[in-house]
Amino acid sequence: MNDTANSGARSRRRVLFFAEAVTLAHVARPTALAKALDPALYEVHFASDSRYRGLIGELPFVWHPLNTIASKRFLDAVAKAVPVYDIHTLHAYVRDDLALIKDINPELVIGDFRLSLAVSAQLAGIPYMAITNAYWSPYARLTFPVPDLPITRVLGVRAAQGLFDLVRPVAFAYHALPLARVRRYYGLPNLGLDLRRTYTHADYTLYSDIPELVSMADLPSNHHFLGPVLWSPDISLPAWWHRVPDENPVVYVTLGSSGQARLLALVLEALADLPITVVGATAGHTDIRKVPENAFLEDYLPGTEASARASLVICNGGSPTTQQALATGTPVLGLVGNMDQCLNMDAIQRAGAGRTLHAAQVNPAVIREAVLELLSGKNYKDHAEQLSRSFARYNAERRFNALLESVLKTGKIPTSA
Repeated sequence: MNDTANSGARSRRRVLFFAEAVTLAHVARPTALAKALDPALYEVHFASDSRYRGLIGELPFVWHPLNTIASKRFLDAVAKAVPVYDIHTLHAYVRDDLALIKDINPELVIGDFRLSLAVSAQLAGIPYMAITNAYWSPYARLTFPVPDLPITRVLGVRAAQGLFDLVRPVAFAYHALPLARVRRYYGLPNLGLDLRRTYTHADYTLYSDIPELVSMADLPSNHHFLGPVLWSPDISLPAWWHRVPDENPVVYVTLGSSGQARLLALVLEALADLPITVVGATAGHTDIRKVPENAFLEDYLPGTEASARASLVICNGGSPTTQQALATGTPVLGLVGNMDQCLNMDAIQRAGAGRTLHAAQVNPAVIREAVLELLSGKNYKDHAEQLSRSFARYNAERRFNALLESVLKTGKIPTSA
């Protein structure tokens, strides 16, 4: 490479993405944003575990392997309501982060659920952007629905909610403790024992949401709504796609990488005798012994196309799939388990665009009743289409580009972005 080419390469701004691959969502969102950056302006480096590379596909930038705890370990911790990361793991993450930052020497790091960056980026003296959901913000105006915990299954949702309201601050402090201790070890300021600050602390916090769903109180200037970061796997439609009948409503069922596989069988049983057609993505998690006559299944489907074709989307209530559904004006039934899914679906339910069911307490009859209600009325479709119009006013990729340009030039987020 000649000197002129070297000069041109050096003029590009070097940025480093960290994707915590405990679920597909935390890889898909930064992938979509990284792909939206102009390679003539940015030298992009992307660090993640390789477990979702097959779905993500080819990347137009440099990929670096990054250790991430097993997805099963993450899901088990969430199900048991224990901290996802212990102190030992966070210390190891910080060492891995610092080694990669030293090797690449970026001007900015961007992370999606890489909680250790709240330590490592600050130690390295590199500005840090965190991609997260607005319902985890300490500035969000919301209540906290009880997740699918053992007490929920024993006491029922209503009684468990009252107990959960009493213990939640202590539980959030317990979950925040490992990162607090790691920060103290490195002599960094105390964030307070609040899980919401653990999940959102950064120099710049970017919400993959819209304020119409999650309102804020006194949001700081370094916190910013991107709008939904939509991603769908670049895969071909299955051979049966064009054979799906149109005379009945289509219900798209996908429980995602963090969904409970047993639920797919329940949903198929619930819908087998209804005048609807099911198109479902199994995520390779389950072996359905008998597929009902009204169901078409594939390991993975392009979610945007499936949501657009459907009259209803049934999912685990996570933000990636619900945002795909709402972007196409399709109501959602969320079979929720963990707190993240509960918070997301609670906002959607309050907006009138869907319903929430606790996964541990559902049966075919309950699912069938909810599906019929969502398909038959109560303005669910109207509210979903209203949110679709709100989504359309936000272009996450364009906003992200504007934020990066401003931060790298001035160190500030533009108020008009």
